[in-house]
Amino acid sequence: MDSDAAWPSTGALDQLDRRIMHALQVDGRAPFARIGEVLGVSDQTVARRYARLRAAGALRVLGLVDPLHIGLTAWLVRVRCTPDAAASVGEALARRTDTRWVSLISGGTEISCIVQGAAPGQDDTLLLQQLPRTPRVVQVTAHALLHIFFGRDLSPLTRTGPLGPTETAALIPPDAPARRPSETAEDPVRLSRDDQRLLDALAVDGRTSAAELATATGWSQTTVRRRLSELRSSGALYYDLDFDHGSLLGHLRASLWLEVEPARLAEVGAALAEHEQVAFAGAITGTANLYASVVCRDAGALYRYLTGPIAALAGIRRLETAPIHRPLKGAAPRHVTGRTHPSA
Repeated sequence: MDSDAAWPSTGALDQLDRRIMHALQVDGRAPFARIGEVLGVSDQTVARRYARLRAAGALRVLGLVDPLHIGLTAWLVRVRCTPDAAASVGEALARRTDTRWVSLISGGTEISCIVQGAAPGQDDTLLLQQLPRTPRVVQVTAHALLHIFFGRDLSPLTRTGPLGPTETAALIPPDAPARRPSETAEDPVRLSRDDQRLLDALAVDGRTSAAELATATGWSQTTVRRRLSELRSSGALYYDLDFDHGSLLGHLRASLWLEVEPARLAEVGAALAEHEQVAFAGAITGTANLYASVVCRDAGALYRYLTGPIAALAGIRRLETAPIHRPLKGAAPRHVTGRTHPSA
């Protein structure tokens, strides 16, 4: 393991906490009994640890929808503001349910976020109307997310966490989607209104019980379990962790915008997906056609990464680096006030 990408030593979480978090990153709905069996502890111990972390606001499991698998476009949006306005505009963006991964970047003068695209036939008011008219917003650029090389239900937890390959393999659910070269669905999943009620509940708590989901949807528990399996296996539904970044990822984080020769875009993206420093990598529209979020221990580690593994990749014409000044919102659709988050 690259020492620059290793997890920090922290007193906030002990080794068992981190092992449980890694297990939940592999399968957010894994029964506590199964996690306990793999980790060599009782299911009561796992349940107690998870309840403590969740009650402290340090960890949540989220059930999220992949827009690329349901026929929607996700947008990577950059908003440049006057220096006195970025924080307030960023907080306003974080409060919206159609934004993810909202952060102040470039010393606090810019905001980056991912915006869930509107359904066909609906106006995308955030992108096309509201933001450009906001006072003290200087510039708005939007890049459509075309392809995910690394991210979504994968994170640095899955590569640099404390579980070994055998433990990780034992936790992979039977309905996990097969990894394909492309993360974009050729035949998007169509969601019904009943599906939306199911997904709304999972976006708040990905471990909501089948009984509670049955109440929310009006379905039987058998139907709930079958639909959860169908949505997960199709790639439309995935489970991610929302956790306090200060307790686990107390590193320097930065956004990279890369202009890559089109013939080498897939090659460079696949290479980034193997770098331990990369938390997210995706192909986007625009002059910068590849975006990555990276996590390094400090400024020196970021420099070594940029002048080492990144510099060694053929086909990169231009690179822009923007340190993340302050994360405002993570993967959750709903903003939790007063929290800091890891940033994609």
